[in-house]
Amino acid sequence: MSKRSSLASPPARLLLPALLVLVLGGCQTAGIEDVTGALGVRSEAAVKSDARPDMDALRERYRAKPNDPNVALAYGKALRETGQRAQAVAVMEQAVLAHPSNKALLAGYGRALADSGNFQQAFDVLSRAHTPEDPDWRILSAQGAALDQLGRNEEAQQYYTTALKIVPDEPTVLSNLGLSYMLQNNLPKAEQVLGRAHQRNQNDARVRANLALVLGLQGREAEAEILVKADLPPDQAAAKVAALRQLLAKKQQRADK
Repeated sequence: MSKRSSLASPPARLLLPALLVLVLGGCQTAGIEDVTGALGVRSEAAVKSDARPDMDALRERYRAKPNDPNVALAYGKALRETGQRAQAVAVMEQAVLAHPSNKALLAGYGRALADSGNFQQAFDVLSRAHTPEDPDWRILSAQGAALDQLGRNEEAQQYYTTALKIVPDEPTVLSNLGLSYMLQNNLPKAEQVLGRAHQRNQNDARVRANLALVLGLQGREAEAEILVKADLPPDQAAAKVAALRQLLAKKQQRADK
């Protein structure tokens, strides 16, 4: 097996959880519609302090109207955003059973499944959430993310490409596409695509971290650190740089084996 192919093997995908720590610097809950890599995440620290009263109100609404699709969708999304993944799957599954043709519920259920690591089932459910005649670019990107997690990178890239035909240069899709190339160890292509994403949205720290990772993997650590530190207080910047260096060191250790 060539060195190139070995770097693109499943251990390369282990970079993603470490990258999420680099980006968010704390505990994580997943939400596949977000950006970072094939895993999109939301930090628990990012959940608003007033989320609990909202959760209490949503829970009461759901208990009063468990068969209302709009209530179930709102409650399921709130559960996902607060890291209650199993509960989100259960709520969305029941809602889909009651309303099997509701595409918004199918999309929510697919995302909840992906949050829980059920990527094949997530992909299958998301496929029912839109049609080839009326495609949804967000769902196409989510399907691509699920495929990347399954190691089916070339198929994932086809979904991202289709999404970009609908929303050209959408930075969230470009970011996922760039990391898909990274998982194949096609670092120049990953840099090119992530650079486009960064140009489209220079304020998104997740896109910057994705680009920084790819730069670092190519030995351009100084450029990577500049990106990682952008707009951060000194203590946070130092922590992110340290995380990036640790991640790159682990990647190099795998490459040397």
